[in-house]
Amino acid sequence: MTFIDPDGTRHEVEAPLGLSVLEIAHRNDIDLEGACEGSLACSTCHVIVDKAWFDRLPAIQEDEEDMLDLAFGLTRTSRLGCQIRMTEELDGLTVQLPAGTNNMMG
Repeated sequence: MTFIDPDGTRHEVEAPLGLSVLEIAHRNDIDLEGACEGSLACSTCHVIVDKAWFDRLPAIQEDEEDMLDLAFGLTRTSRLGCQIRMTEELDGLTVQLPAGTNNMMG
């Protein structure tokens, strides 16, 4: 999968099946916070999914929508990295990291 930094730098990394985008970011030293460690209690793992990939993701659940409302720089294709699990269908997924985060946990 590919992570794109706010400055446009691209990071292509291995994305093992079953891991979340947040876990993959942490394994590869990508600057994606995840203050609640994937427990769906914050919005610091907010990513902007490339439009070409957005419709391939599982439908968003209400709990995730509620947390996304708190995210910095929200877009139509925003999701939480902790809620996207890698599958065969998502091989090649591209996400943009937002310019900032709102950490309500700190």
